[in-house]
Amino acid sequence: MIPELPVLIAGGGPVGMTLALELARFGVRSVLVERNPTTTAHPKMDLTNGRSMELYSRLGLAEKLRDVGVPRDNCFDISWVTSLAGHELHRFAYPSANQVKDHIKARNDGSQASEAGLRVSQIVIEPVLKTAIDANPLIDVRFGTAFERIVSQDQDSVTSVVRDALTGAETEIRSQYLAGCDGGGSTVRRNLGIKTDGDYNVASAYMVHFHSTDLPVLQRWGVTWHYQSATGTLIAQNDKDTWTLQRWLFPGMDPATMRPEDVLEEWAGQEFDYKILQANPWSAHFVVASSYGTGRVAIAGDAAHQFIPTGGYGMNSGIADAIGLAWMLAASLEGWGAPRLLEAHDRERRHTAWWHLEASRRHMGVRGAIGQIYAEAGDLDAAGLDGDARRHTAGEQIAAIGNAENESWGVELGYRYDDSPVIISEPGAPAVNPLTYQPSTWPGARLPHVFLEDGISLHAKLGRYFTLVTLTETDTAALEKAAKWLWIPLNILQLNRPDLRGIYERNLLLVRPDQHVAWRGDALPTDLKTLLEKITGHA
Repeated sequence: MIPELPVLIAGGGPVGMTLALELARFGVRSVLVERNPTTTAHPKMDLTNGRSMELYSRLGLAEKLRDVGVPRDNCFDISWVTSLAGHELHRFAYPSANQVKDHIKARNDGSQASEAGLRVSQIVIEPVLKTAIDANPLIDVRFGTAFERIVSQDQDSVTSVVRDALTGAETEIRSQYLAGCDGGGSTVRRNLGIKTDGDYNVASAYMVHFHSTDLPVLQRWGVTWHYQSATGTLIAQNDKDTWTLQRWLFPGMDPATMRPEDVLEEWAGQEFDYKILQANPWSAHFVVASSYGTGRVAIAGDAAHQFIPTGGYGMNSGIADAIGLAWMLAASLEGWGAPRLLEAHDRERRHTAWWHLEASRRHMGVRGAIGQIYAEAGDLDAAGLDGDARRHTAGEQIAAIGNAENESWGVELGYRYDDSPVIISEPGAPAVNPLTYQPSTWPGARLPHVFLEDGISLHAKLGRYFTLVTLTETDTAALEKAAKWLWIPLNILQLNRPDLRGIYERNLLLVRPDQHVAWRGDALPTDLKTLLEKITGHA
């Protein structure tokens, strides 16, 4: 007997909550369990990038997230310093979210995300998401409930056990699908016996999260997102009173003997007024799961991949995991999606995780190279002409190395699902430049964004499931008939905009629910049944 519960979601972090909200957008009910009684108090990330904000926009959450994030007029500057008591060596200046918003509208050539990125801590993101899931009647939210184990899986269902964290009482839940969004130590992944590939403990840091309004020290050179040195990074979480220091741990340093007060003041180069909120050492990994699921169980987010936070790809990659998985689960539950959709989740998102991992590794290498500049420069706080010369040289060297960590637009927007079993591929796929984003509708790519004549984003006009976008007037009756015969929900968006050909490259674009291009052409193929079966996992 098929169970009444469609999806059980293990894990109530940003990825699990986003998955629940996206499933609800498709009309799919879910139960979400999270072992912790409340949202996190741990500052795990500080950037929701433009691609994630595009996806949150269609969930109606973009402005709500901006309201709790760093003010829209504050910059994204990255500054390399000797210490907060010393000297600024070089500043990479980046515009505010409002300035980026204006630039997107003015340029409107497909080369930008529809939304600016957002400086925001996970500590304040999660309550916004939690409020949204609590208010949604299709989501049964159970914080304080731990996912314990998978009991069994058959052709129709997955049986799991969850435990009340307060009473210890266990409950058996039978669902049609199980999604493991339960973090790096994922119980779901371990229950499936899925290993991780890559490197563990590639870097370690001592985190000090603190409260301070001592802005003459913490904003000595003005509002800045990150103040960085060879030994660590100070993150301005809200540009007002909440900050996080990530102090790198080098060989020979024993975190067990370190006091957070000493760590903070040594890095700052001076004493100042503050209150420590949380402090602990942690280690970063470069690992990706060898599989993203088995049968009716899939994993996403940190359960599937873990990176050093250089570049901010961890949570943002997890959000894309959730958005892609949601439509595939919804299609399968509604009957017009086939089992190969979950195979596609594995092949699409696992390949992308490696893409993000290698980008993060490159960025970490750049930080190492800049650390070498510090090491070879001598006393960068020296007085007089000699000190001035050293600082000038070091600043020029840092500028020459650049800051790809915050400028890899190809990594953020340009990834493609070339190896997907549900994409109509074309031969000779061009390479993707990780630094620059070139708008493309190559099958598997994200549909480039433009604002149309009415000022509304093209993305906002896409249907809930598949959408055929046409640049010129096209007879789509045959495709609509084939989709109806196969019970595949299809929307037609006739733009009558041949002038957009330079951006969109083809007259016809069949776009998936996750805004990736499934097929493109200048005329509909004759075998429409095969096309539709392929992109829905039947072929």
